[in-house]
Amino acid sequence: MNITLQNIGRRFNRDWIFRGVDYSFNSGSIYAILGSNGSGKSTLLQVLNGSLAPSAGKIDYFFQTEPIDIEKVYLHLSIAAPYLELIEEFSLDEMIDFHFKFKTFKEGIGKDGLIELLSLPGSKNKLIKYFSSGMKQRLKLALAFCADTPMLMLDEPTSNLDTQGIDWYLSLVQQFAKNRLTIICSNQEHEYSFCDAMLNITDYKGEMKGKR
Repeated sequence: MNITLQNIGRRFNRDWIFRGVDYSFNSGSIYAILGSNGSGKSTLLQVLNGSLAPSAGKIDYFFQTEPIDIEKVYLHLSIAAPYLELIEEFSLDEMIDFHFKFKTFKEGIGKDGLIELLSLPGSKNKLIKYFSSGMKQRLKLALAFCADTPMLMLDEPTSNLDTQGIDWYLSLVQQFAKNRLTIICSNQEHEYSFCDAMLNITDYKGEMKGKR
């Protein structure tokens, strides 16, 4: 999966969050989008995944050299982000079944394997609303990593995770981020230090780039 941005910008009312982004994201590489809280990195991620339209510029998607319509991008994408909620009335078992009605498991991973990855063998029937914030974040990450999609997007992936959870996240990256396009929004080095390339959103602030 490849994404090409040409002079992409996004504004809120009259204020540009970012503008003039010319960049390519290529399959098989891991990218970091960097910036402080409120800088616009999550907004850029939402533009990249098609949930927000750019205010300026052009964005193109390609899967195995074939162009993909923006309305179909979600079929090629897995995402974990703080603003995407789990269905708390579901049990763990039901949540996994629901998620994989829309995605397929990566080869070698099924429901039991995902539950084992979470270290929750006795919690299949436990409701998500009774999970700790850390376990909810682990579940979001596991659902995204274990889906067989060519594109993976992660926003603040270690939020609510302790030191052991951070190590677990890093092991998921090593195991499941290969041979796909992975994009990580972060301002914490341990979340992105392994990335192949980094885009700092502050380099594309409207006041810095000027009017076009």
